[in-house]
Amino acid sequence: MVLLEDECHLLWGDTLGFIWGRKNTPIEVSIKNEKARQTYYGAINLFSQTFHLLPYPAGNSANTVAYVKELQALYPQSKFLVIWDGSSYHKYAEMQAYLQEINHGFDEENWPITCELFAPNAPEQNPVEDIWLKGKKFLRKFFYKHTTFSQVKSAFFDFLNNTQFSFPKLDAFLDFL
Repeated sequence: MVLLEDECHLLWGDTLGFIWGRKNTPIEVSIKNEKARQTYYGAINLFSQTFHLLPYPAGNSANTVAYVKELQALYPQSKFLVIWDGSSYHKYAEMQAYLQEINHGFDEENWPITCELFAPNAPEQNPVEDIWLKGKKFLRKFFYKHTTFSQVKSAFFDFLNNTQFSFPKLDAFLDFL
């Protein structure tokens, strides 16, 4: 099982769309709550191209471990290769302790979970970045339909959960394996 993972921090301001106006005339759009925020963890299964999306209160070590456990529950008998960026909560303390616990007693080639990092500062390598962008473009296209942040979160979640994703980046990973 190969999963490519990333987190997204959805903000109320992410829904702002584009409008036409007079040249060189600023247009102001008020935002009711600039601090409204929702963190999502998402991973795409490289082979089935199924996207697994879950909301969490924040991106941190505890939620990262919880998300990995959720992925394990979806694929209970599978060995995992998780490829993700170098966020501190992917590499430190709680996640490392969980990996030691779950992989304890296995040779490295038989670890239930192996984690690898994308190249540093290279979000263009991660196809999940493209998924977040598609979700935010969807929100911007239909910004006028969402008057509350709750509606924004629901639309984002529904769109991403009901869209089949296929990107050249995914094919490149398949070719590599």
